[in-house]
Amino acid sequence: MAVNITPLADYVLAEQEEVETKTASGLYVMEKSQEKPKIAKVLAVGPDAKTIKKGDRIYYKTYSTNDIEHDGKDYLLIKQEDILATVK
Repeated sequence: MAVNITPLADYVLAEQEEVETKTASGLYVMEKSQEKPKIAKVLAVGPDAKTIKKGDRIYYKTYSTNDIEHDGKDYLLIKQEDILATVK
């Protein structure tokens, strides 16, 4: 499904990856007790974002996102300078 949000400047639109609720030993962890991972998938990039592209998986700084909701889904807007690394 295409997202009809276009980031401006060097902002990146991303969707946070789902948290695994089952541990390696088979135990289930309640969602409230989990810290959300700082990994997201890039859905769109602004025209000034030079090193990040659509489809990348990224690590981003804690407290660096602008959380938005659009059409009932949650997204993140992140400045390129707040992206720490890509994940292969």
